[in-house]
Amino acid sequence: MDVQRIIVAITGATGAIYGVRLLEALQECPGVETHLILSIWAEKTIASETRHTVESVRKMAHYCHELRNVGASVASGSFQTSGMAVIPCSMKTLASIAHGLAENLIIRAADVMLKERKKLILVPRETPLSVIHLENMLAVTRAGAYLVPPMPAFYNHPASIDDIVNHLVGRVMDQLSLPHNLTRRWGESNTACDRPEGEV
Repeated sequence: MDVQRIIVAITGATGAIYGVRLLEALQECPGVETHLILSIWAEKTIASETRHTVESVRKMAHYCHELRNVGASVASGSFQTSGMAVIPCSMKTLASIAHGLAENLIIRAADVMLKERKKLILVPRETPLSVIHLENMLAVTRAGAYLVPPMPAFYNHPASIDDIVNHLVGRVMDQLSLPHNLTRRWGESNTACDRPEGEV
């Protein structure tokens, strides 16, 4: 497959900017074709949390699929894709994926990724976590999904919200095996975090 197809799903959990930034980063990757699915609450979250409009976010993707269209191309195991990211992933979406409740296109596409043994990355956004949340996370991990919680790192000395967002999106890009320059990697330059061996 010459073109790498990546499915990006944004759900209604807080942190819509993570999904938007991933779409922006994927635009910079030559040979990558993006397929976007937005949940109803994702549209509301985009409007309330970011300076983007839903329409402008849709324009960042090569193809947009309607949430209720479970007959879309991405709902089939025959659809050739390199991976899917649900970013952010609400606890409702996580639970539905964990239990195979393919009631909409996001959950159906994720279900297909698991059954076809393809890369499925979930960015779960909730705190604190209940036992139910943790058990659902364990279930999807056992099924083959990769969990990338939006936990900020401080070794790269983030100076802005953009730095924190870029770090998380960079980790997702790493999981998709795609090149990026979103964040400084550990050990790339000397910082206050780089201490001589033995110092804590």
